[in-house]
Amino acid sequence: MLEKITGTFSNIVRTLSGKSTITEKNIEDTVEEIKMALLEADVNLRVVRRFVNSTIEEAKGEKVLKAVNPGQQFVKIIHDKMVSMLGDSKTDLHLKGPDTQSVILMLGLQGSGKTTASHKLAARLLKEGRKPLLVACDLVRPAAVDQLCALGAKIGVEVYKEDEALQTKNAVKVAENGVAYARKNGYDTIILDTAGRLQIDDDMMAELVKIKKNTNPVEVLLVADSMTGQNAVDIAKSFDEQLGLTGVILTKFDSDARGGAALSLKSITGKPILFIGTGEKTEDFEPFHPDRIASRILGMGDVVSLVEKAQETVDAEEAAKLQKKLARNEFTLQDMLEQFQQVKKMGDPSKLLEMMPGMANMGAQNVDFSQMKRQEAIILSMTYKERLNHLIIGPSRRKRIAKGSGTSVADVNKLIKQFEKMKLTMKKLSRNGSKMSQMMSRMGVDPSQLMGGNFDPSQLQSLMRR
Repeated sequence: MLEKITGTFSNIVRTLSGKSTITEKNIEDTVEEIKMALLEADVNLRVVRRFVNSTIEEAKGEKVLKAVNPGQQFVKIIHDKMVSMLGDSKTDLHLKGPDTQSVILMLGLQGSGKTTASHKLAARLLKEGRKPLLVACDLVRPAAVDQLCALGAKIGVEVYKEDEALQTKNAVKVAENGVAYARKNGYDTIILDTAGRLQIDDDMMAELVKIKKNTNPVEVLLVADSMTGQNAVDIAKSFDEQLGLTGVILTKFDSDARGGAALSLKSITGKPILFIGTGEKTEDFEPFHPDRIASRILGMGDVVSLVEKAQETVDAEEAAKLQKKLARNEFTLQDMLEQFQQVKKMGDPSKLLEMMPGMANMGAQNVDFSQMKRQEAIILSMTYKERLNHLIIGPSRRKRIAKGSGTSVADVNKLIKQFEKMKLTMKKLSRNGSKMSQMMSRMGVDPSQLMGGNFDPSQLQSLMRR
């Protein structure tokens, strides 16, 4: 995700952070690097000029040149300007109360991921306690209705469709009937999945204008492919002129190495990015947080999102038990297995790596994630008794475990050595307190709350800016 621009900005931040003094020449050289990085990322030229001019103006003042930590102060200015460029703050959907209907009109060109985004949005709203209905208004793309029905069934959300409408191609009528059906059956949110074209044309726009007029949506969302860069901005401008967009959903964000669309959209169109698609799975759909994305781009990680993902999967009671085991030095291979499985629940390890400060540039290609799977297979080949007490695993048992896991005895030996080393490290940490715990304590955060699931992620905002 945004690997290319993140690599450049991470180097800039690393260089600046180590400087005890900053001169106007340093500022000019750095801003020139930033300008080239943004242009290479396919960021709109007007946006780049605005970013560069405002950064130079603020950085050349006494605030940086005479600061106690000028390097860090300069980095903070770059971070704040980046946040402003991305949209300042997170924008939520403006939905009505559950006692009435809220219509969301989904727009976009063919191939932008509109149908997939519609089902992901429905799944998110369902999780938040809403009762969504998907309406199949795409009567142009072959099998679009069938695709939406399959995706709806996957998440347990009903899809309203009209088979006879496929003959008449009357998407406006389907949208109207879908809203009426929702009202009659107690649905509070209606998501209209409309047809796209290979390019914007008069027929498509006329149909969308009628659908909007007849259904009165509270949200008109453009679904755009983030990998198209400035083209996504031009498409947003065209749709907005005729339909009045309220926001944008950027798909394929996980495959976008440059970030031109995300960095240009808000400044040029004035429309906020509400969500980003970060993968093929239903849950790979995140609210867009400008401050968190800015931190990722600058190589500062995204600790808040990492904590939120952990909280979604961590069982508070089990976490408390694990803490006690660590304190008593009773950590076992069974516990190690459970931690592997916990990490898997949190999602793709390479995506988790991107959220860790200073780790984004390592990339999945430099980390052997297959080793975790191999180690998991080895532990699963052990008996429960062996997992609880690794000291009983002698040569014959190691040979059996290797055969059962499809690995070698050397692999088994390596795992046990790593486990013993990990256990020793954990024992030291439990005695002395980890650096992270000490740092969090200085910030007024109780480290035990993180494991216990009671931690407020907003408390880490200040950490991301340091």
